[in-house]
Amino acid sequence: MKKNDKSSLAAAAAAGPKRHRAPRWLRMLWRSKTGLIGFVIVTVVLVFAVFAPWIAPYDPNAINPVDMLKPPAFMEGGDMRYLLGTDNLGHDIFSRIVYGARISMLIGVCSVVVAGFIGTLFGLLAGYYGGILDAIIMRITDAFHAIPRTLLALVAVSVVSGGSVTTLIVVIGITGWITYARLIRSEVLSLKEREFVKAAITIGTPDRTIILRHILPNVFSSFIVVSTLAVATSILAESSLSFLGLGINPPNISWGGMLSTGRNYLATNWWVATMPGIALTLTVLGIMFLGNWLRDLLDPYNQGLQ
Repeated sequence: MKKNDKSSLAAAAAAGPKRHRAPRWLRMLWRSKTGLIGFVIVTVVLVFAVFAPWIAPYDPNAINPVDMLKPPAFMEGGDMRYLLGTDNLGHDIFSRIVYGARISMLIGVCSVVVAGFIGTLFGLLAGYYGGILDAIIMRITDAFHAIPRTLLALVAVSVVSGGSVTTLIVVIGITGWITYARLIRSEVLSLKEREFVKAAITIGTPDRTIILRHILPNVFSSFIVVSTLAVATSILAESSLSFLGLGINPPNISWGGMLSTGRNYLATNWWVATMPGIALTLTVLGIMFLGNWLRDLLDPYNQGLQ
């Protein structure tokens, strides 16, 4: 055996077994305090939403007149059977919050899918083809942007007699596509000037192939970041509509509906409105933290972070 080979073997033996580093996204998540907090909050809410029947200790719609307005278990004189107390009908607030997470996340995610599909489609068409088509789509977005989103959603829900989950998903999705259209259009306008797109056009690649294979993958990171933040906005929109009585109808449970019920008891039984309000605030805050971390993770200038 050659001397160089022996020295290489000795160095490898001294170095010991090779360490396997954690994935880049996990290292960045661990270094970001707000990102980690957001990840934990969103994970807990998703677990509540998926496993609600196994986590909730009581039937969320069970009426118990004997146990009306019981204080939370951690308060003096609180009932240990009810962790977060009960409302004016004797419903267990913790159980209703757990089931409310299912409605909020379902509407938040599905409405973002609807808004993202419409906005991305319009943004791709406007940015790639330009001209009259771009002008028409942009004027439509300007018209939608001129009307407050909450007012537009209120009118739409009132017209279609809202109250179902499907109705709210469609209404919130249709009123939230503008951000996607503007963002994707600006990204496409920049990508059209890149060499790989010009080369594809030069060799006669069909427009559909260019859009799907060359442009769409390059706007996906921006789409993910905006979509994550839009989930929080959609949850707030659903809660606002339910608070005003135009959202989710019983027996479905909404945090906004719980807030609407509890506002009449703020002076005497504060927990009825405060507990769902805290759940809503933490969920939205967690999603915003997670979205900001995703923006840093997908930023091309941070790709070299080790």
